[in-house]
Amino acid sequence: MLNAWLADAVLVFHGLFIVWAVAGGVAVLRWPALAWGHLPAVGWAVWIEASGGLCPLTPLEITLRRAAGQAGWQGGFIEHYLSAAIYPAGLTRELQWGLAAFVLVLNLGIYGWLLRRRQARRRRMA
Repeated sequence: MLNAWLADAVLVFHGLFIVWAVAGGVAVLRWPALAWGHLPAVGWAVWIEASGGLCPLTPLEITLRRAAGQAGWQGGFIEHYLSAAIYPAGLTRELQWGLAAFVLVLNLGIYGWLLRRRQARRRRMA
């Protein structure tokens, strides 16, 4: 029972991490100090997708599910939980590159806008 609960907790944490990496820049617009936690998350997400690597949370969840007597699954978190619903053919290498580019471009845009806003505020105060 504990292993099943821990597997679910890892799954929820993994999902929240992905949301944070993709959309956390919006929170940084309101609270700029969050950038110290957001930028490493973006870097990790982009690196994992671009390199074709596997996030350590994926095998952790699979191990916990198997220890709980549940069926494990193959592939990564995105492939198993998200791509299966959105892209029935599965996660391709090209799609991983696209996801990495999406996360990177989205966050570069948000941080670029934040920097321009900050520079404009400094000019008004000067």
